[in-house]
Amino acid sequence: MTDTITRRTLTLALAAAALAGPALAQGGLSADDQALVDRAIAYLEGLTEAKAKFAQTDARGRTTTGQLYLKRPGKARFAYDPPSGLTVVSDGHVVMVDDARLKTFDQYPLGATPLSLFLAKTIRLDRGVTVQRVSRMADGFSITARDGKKQTAGEITLTFTDTPLALAGWSVSDAQGHVTRVQLVGLERTAGLDKTLFTLKAPRLRKPGETAG
Repeated sequence: MTDTITRRTLTLALAAAALAGPALAQGGLSADDQALVDRAIAYLEGLTEAKAKFAQTDARGRTTTGQLYLKRPGKARFAYDPPSGLTVVSDGHVVMVDDARLKTFDQYPLGATPLSLFLAKTIRLDRGVTVQRVSRMADGFSITARDGKKQTAGEITLTFTDTPLALAGWSVSDAQGHVTRVQLVGLERTAGLDKTLFTLKAPRLRKPGETAG
């Protein structure tokens, strides 16, 4: 049971909480910090279709890899590499989490998840999370935020490279201080991604031997 809860928690942290970051509320930032936040939001709003490889590391130091596909508004796919067995898809209406190893299939309304804030056509600045701090690094910057309504504990940190501006990854910490880190590799804008990437069949509808698709 513990492994099941851990896998689902980490999956949702990747596919939902982490990507909530772009809906950033104004919150007492300096002019320079606000300029970086505005720059990041403009970049993310313009990232209408993209793909990248990702590496996800949990609080125990275990790493899983996979492929991310993004098509805003509304659609995303996180395809974990074997032997993970996880696939997470937003089809524009619901977020589906398929775990082939545990033989579970869960669905959540997109509007009830933080993913809806990121995948919306227009990223709103008056809802979502509040920026806690903006940190500068030699090759970029990071934005750390938390739930602006204080309904959930923990923090989200989005990391960007500076030249060129690109999303490099994110980390999510929960109320207990456990951190899940995601690094993106080779993020690139695309055009014409196959629409079947953003659909997922429930296990009961599959034919024998068929994987999620």
